[in-house]
Amino acid sequence: MNALKAYADRRILAILVLGFSSGLPLLLTFSTLSAWLAKVGVNRASIGLFALVGLPYALKFLWSPLLDRLPPPLRVGRRRGWGLLIQACLIAALLALGQADPLRDLALVAALAVLVSFLSASQDIVIDAYRVELLEDSQQGPGAGATQVGYRLGMLVAGAGALFIADQFGWFAAYATMAALLGSGLLVFLFAGEPTPKILPATLEREARAAAWLAERPDLAGWQAKLLAWLHGAVVCPFADFMQRHHWPAVLLLVIGYKLGEAMAGVMATPLYVSLGFSLSEIAAVSKIFGFCATVAGSLLGGWAVMRLGLLKALLVCGVLQSLGNLFYVLQAVAGHQLQILALCVAAENLTGGMAGAALVAYISGQCNGAYTATQYALLSSLTALGRTLFASSGGMLAERLGWASFFTMSTVVTLPALLLLLWLMKRAEPPLSQSVR
Repeated sequence: MNALKAYADRRILAILVLGFSSGLPLLLTFSTLSAWLAKVGVNRASIGLFALVGLPYALKFLWSPLLDRLPPPLRVGRRRGWGLLIQACLIAALLALGQADPLRDLALVAALAVLVSFLSASQDIVIDAYRVELLEDSQQGPGAGATQVGYRLGMLVAGAGALFIADQFGWFAAYATMAALLGSGLLVFLFAGEPTPKILPATLEREARAAAWLAERPDLAGWQAKLLAWLHGAVVCPFADFMQRHHWPAVLLLVIGYKLGEAMAGVMATPLYVSLGFSLSEIAAVSKIFGFCATVAGSLLGGWAVMRLGLLKALLVCGVLQSLGNLFYVLQAVAGHQLQILALCVAAENLTGGMAGAALVAYISGQCNGAYTATQYALLSSLTALGRTLFASSGGMLAERLGWASFFTMSTVVTLPALLLLLWLMKRAEPPLSQSVR
């Protein structure tokens, strides 16, 4: 009942809606856009190149300092001002993309898709920072769960929902509907309050000393000293602040490796199902029903675990369950073409993956200094994608050499170094940074 009360808090509900806004644009530049291009007859080579549209999501830490420090044109608060402006631009970009004609001007479609991706990644920066600063420490777990649930709902609507609308009413209607639904995030930023994070005095003192030192440089004009002081505070200080913490290299390695096994298994899950004789319709039906419901349940359970067990213990428990969840792929490989086992495998993997995802979001949130929330969260969340992209890409070669059962057993073990590193950090545990910052 306490867990249900936590999720019923109006701030958590606001985060749920913002999570929906964050997940909605993703598939509109990936699978949904690919389906549109394929439907109108664009060649497969060109469709494949559209995967590069997703680069802004991996590089968003590069411009996150600007959103952390520059005052927004709309004077309604730093987070709300940028959030309202970016979402308004994103709605306009989606409408423009829906009106474009891929057959007549594929370059324009590509440019608009990149713009949508950039604005969507920028929206993620603002929403993540807003969530971390808005919620109390005790709410970070439920907030992470609500974010994951909202994100998955947004992806479901932008995937299956957009395809259904396009099939009935055309592609512009689909993208216009998605743009209208994105307005839910605008309503949150319009009516929710602006968070006021507390900043450590040491942080302000460090920036003040740097500004004073630059101001005394005889070789610098006044505007040059101010520019360098601003760049130092916006770009250098967030990373320097993180590197001054105890065991910061271990934190980075943990963030990179925590979901590595799940990523490796996830890349090869569909090839496993196909090799066992499952039809695409069977895979899609089971994934949509059991996979989606299990992910939502797992995200909520992960947030509850953080609230009940504490951050590090929940991270460990969810990480162990996530690794064990990969063993269901071994069961599937041995059982062969059995639809009941497929439902069990999909449900178990998505349930444990959702739990671990919520716990990891809460952990990353606790690592952010209130002065640099957007920059530090963008950096750490980008590192999670780094492990998924670089290391999981070797899954196909390993599966060919080891066989299905051995490969998925290895994907269970590969997360063990991150979990051992987490145990090492737990013995040297310090209070979450947010407790001393907010």
